Amino acid sequence: MVSFELLKSSKRIVAKVGSALVTNGGNGIDRAAIARWAKDVAALRARDVEVIFVSSGAIAEGMARLGWGERPKLMPELQAAAAVGQMGLANVYEQAFAAHGLKTAQVLLTHEDLADRKRYLNARSTLLALLNHGVIPIINENDTVTTDEIKFGDNDTLGALVANLCDAQALVLLTDQRGLYTADPRKDPTAQFVSVGRADDPQYEAMAGGTGTGISKGGMLTKILAARRAANTGIHTVIASGHEVDVLQRLIGGESIGTLLHAPEASLAKRKSWMRDHLQLRGKVTLDAGAARALTLGGRSLLPIGVIAVNGEFERGEVIACVDDSGKELARGLANYSSSETQRIMRKPSTEIEALLGYCNDDELIHRDNLVVTA
Repeated sequence: MVSFELLKSSKRIVAKVGSALVTNGGNGIDRAAIARWAKDVAALRARDVEVIFVSSGAIAEGMARLGWGERPKLMPELQAAAAVGQMGLANVYEQAFAAHGLKTAQVLLTHEDLADRKRYLNARSTLLALLNHGVIPIINENDTVTTDEIKFGDNDTLGALVANLCDAQALVLLTDQRGLYTADPRKDPTAQFVSVGRADDPQYEAMAGGTGTGISKGGMLTKILAARRAANTGIHTVIASGHEVDVLQRLIGGESIGTLLHAPEASLAKRKSWMRDHLQLRGKVTLDAGAARALTLGGRSLLPIGVIAVNGEFERGEVIACVDDSGKELARGLANYSSSETQRIMRKPSTEIEALLGYCNDDELIHRDNLVVTA
């Protein structure tokens, strides 16, 4: 039977803390909370466990510094708040960890950084170098330049992406709730607590409630989806209360705190996980019924003859989605041809590619080795 004992073998973890924990009721950063986590991390470092922190709170801190009582709606104001708040957030983390003799580094990422394969590998190299030098990376979404994170995203997803990026064994999502319930306990008194489950169990998505506080943008649903994403590469996820004393030490010690969503034994290779983790795709191709079956059931490559429509603009080597005629995504992978080239060769056999284009890069539009089924 799976239990929290499996976390004992973790030598590298990603811990994510949300705005509701990092900030003090909308009055700026909660220095006492960050000091507790720094002490917790220092104890793990003494046990040779590496920790990467993903922290929200820049916009909330910026709002407090600027004297704004409500989260602004205009994008430039949100970005300005993030820029102001990031200064204070980094400073508080630096001081808290320095009290335990630990150095920190601020790393600001966007999902676009992780979508580009070269930038993805550069970010990975940087994080691994920081860990090798005993530095605690403090990661946040670069809200000063990106708009998608502020509109739709969440740092739970970023935590899962970082966990996959740096080969962590566990992802710990700290929240202001005890963990996962069968329903929202704030609304349903009959809600039952979930202690252990599989990260890919579809019932948990239905159980998850809506978004959290007015300061934060996440919610239990984003944590469920993040756990599923992390599980793609065999990473276990814990959803636990950030108010618990020494929560990280106790979890890595095997204590049952919060909800453990464990990864199934089978997991995607890193490269295919990177493809599946793309949150934004530049294009998609619509497949006929035969090509859809070949990809999802037959383990085959995608040939141009199976494509009936091309949407978006993409270049050779970019990740695109493969959808059926109803628009449902079936798979995604690296395109061997650009969108304009694909429009010219779609519905044609591979033997005609050279005659149509004047050259032939590959017989396949997407080779099976560069494709991951998502349906």
